Amino acid sequence: MNPSLPLKLFVLLFFFLLSLFGYAQNETPKDSISNKLNEVAVSQNKKTFTNTNGNIKVDVANSIYNSIPNTVDLVAKLPTVQLSSDKESISVIGRGNPLIYIDNQKVGMNDLNALAVADIKTIEIIQNPSSKYEAEGRSVILITRRFSKKDGFRTEIYEVASFKKKYNNYMGFNTSFKKNKIEWKANLNYNQLQPWENHSIDYQIPDAEIASKYDVSAYSKKRQFVFGGSLFYKINEDDYFSFSVSSKLQKDIFPINTITDNKNKDLENQVVTYSDNDNKKNFINSFLNYSKKIKTIDTQVFTGLQYSNFDQKSWSNVENNYNNTQFEKAQLRDQKFEVNVFLGKIDVEKKFKNEMKFEIGGLYASADSKSDSDIFDYGNSENQISHYDFKEQNLAGYSQLSGKIKKVDFSVGVRVENTNVDGKFKTDLTPLINKNYTIFFPKVQFSVAIDSTKNISINYAKSISRPNYSSLSQGTTYINPYFLYARNINLDPTIVNEISSTFQYHNKSVKLTYYQNTDPVYNSFFYDKELNIMTFKDVNFEKESALILDFEVPFAYKFWTITNSLVLVSEKIEDASAVFLSSKPYAYYYSNNEFKLPKGYTAVFSFRGVTKQNKGVFERNSRGIVDMAVSKIFFQNWNCSLNFNNVFKKINEEEIFTINKINSKAIYWIDDREISISIKYSFGKVKETEFKGKGMEENSGRVN
Repeated sequence: MNPSLPLKLFVLLFFFLLSLFGYAQNETPKDSISNKLNEVAVSQNKKTFTNTNGNIKVDVANSIYNSIPNTVDLVAKLPTVQLSSDKESISVIGRGNPLIYIDNQKVGMNDLNALAVADIKTIEIIQNPSSKYEAEGRSVILITRRFSKKDGFRTEIYEVASFKKKYNNYMGFNTSFKKNKIEWKANLNYNQLQPWENHSIDYQIPDAEIASKYDVSAYSKKRQFVFGGSLFYKINEDDYFSFSVSSKLQKDIFPINTITDNKNKDLENQVVTYSDNDNKKNFINSFLNYSKKIKTIDTQVFTGLQYSNFDQKSWSNVENNYNNTQFEKAQLRDQKFEVNVFLGKIDVEKKFKNEMKFEIGGLYASADSKSDSDIFDYGNSENQISHYDFKEQNLAGYSQLSGKIKKVDFSVGVRVENTNVDGKFKTDLTPLINKNYTIFFPKVQFSVAIDSTKNISINYAKSISRPNYSSLSQGTTYINPYFLYARNINLDPTIVNEISSTFQYHNKSVKLTYYQNTDPVYNSFFYDKELNIMTFKDVNFEKESALILDFEVPFAYKFWTITNSLVLVSEKIEDASAVFLSSKPYAYYYSNNEFKLPKGYTAVFSFRGVTKQNKGVFERNSRGIVDMAVSKIFFQNWNCSLNFNNVFKKINEEEIFTINKINSKAIYWIDDREISISIKYSFGKVKETEFKGKGMEENSGRVN
């Protein structure tokens, strides 16, 4: 890191804080009046959060949220959204993993990492997606990118200095250009990150007289190149062609240190495990869209193609030190995983004069993944080499009728999907995994307007949740001589049946939901007596059910706008392999407070927390996070923000469960306490945009 950088940041922060008290601003009266008038207009017309039937929409472009360094952390700050401790997945309280769309294109976590925050206009959490969305959709996070409104160009350059346990730096630029019928956008970002991870698991196996506890920590050095581009060509008023591509190239170097106390009957060992690790992840996703309106029958036809590739290489060299003696080499591990997804899609939409709309469409997707494992064991001088190939084909079709009859809005649709899966090791003569199944997914929604301020809606949906492709590979992670993390090639999808009802009054809503899951996916332990190794991996449990009551209560008072979400959940998870502990209701609360201050400052104070969770099999601790931020636009083009996240450092996650006669207590510490300074400079103007895009596939969200 440049030694002068901390000094520059300190000077910048000093002047920024001075300006909070009114000392750093020196404007002519004319400029001052102009800026104040503009700021009053924004505060009157722009709401950061809006609520419609429980669907929350966030204005990112015109709020303090556009200063958050990356899109994944931004999404994690939204109401009811939770980010996993490894930042590899997100979930919505009571609704599991959501579908993610960018400009109506279905994407996954890798695409979120490849999307610059400066490129986002709005984010919407859709609670009841129709059958036109993929069958995996219990909820949808819809991200709309920001495009300008006039011919010309616009460019933004930004720098974010983030201080967690170690220094992290984000820098990049975004640019857009429009001339007549052609519009293009591009972004390039370079991130230097040093995340910290730490967790411990204390487990006992009474039948084998084993008690073991380990504590593992790692500092990573990540280098990320993120880039993307999109081109839109408007053929005429109704027809268009578009192409977009996004990519993230990441190199991750991280030593892992593990301290283990293991007692096996009368034998006790303290083991220090050290491993050098080199990890590379390269991701690319591309879309090609064409939309045509057949005017003779007033029908819109959309066709699209997509190609995605995810390539990961993991190398590690592991050493163990038993009972404070000396380090000895244990394993040399070389693992590779790659998946390619190709698909095509067609949608046909016909509107009728009586406000009815009929939609029909189809999709074909093909995924091909390979996972190679080469592990050399120094103890017995043996090399374990295996190659696993996985293929999946999806053929889907849907039809949907929607419209309005008097005061009733309705949407009735069905989606049918056929899935064919084959998985085999190269040494197998016949496939180890061979599945072929067809499932129908009905979705029904009715909404009745009671009057101009109140309405009530009822929804029923059947959906599916599929594991991502890397979860279906053979990869493992070495923690210590007694413990492995593993993936599971035998995972089945989860089937969900759900019914809900929402009452909306002005911008406030209350929603009641009940759902049942078959084959939900959770972590489980497996102990091998012969090898004396514990394996921790995802498996399918028997069933899960929940009753959820969701309140969305926003309000505003003068310069203060508050968004409140209160979710009450009674959840039960059951499986024959697990001890049923208890099932009790728990509460999730989110409060975002935005203050419009004098001289154009915006301050945000937010809190999100969850009470103790008793889910039947799993017990998890209560947690709460407080975030604060302040921002201001200087001289019209400079946007400066100061963010303080997880102020009180209350983010440790604890989990207790008993599975396969193994008792476990785990604690995860997250590197989430952060002070960040964001500086963004923008210039240029763009005229009215015509950019359009459309989603094409069910499986890009699984490409990781």
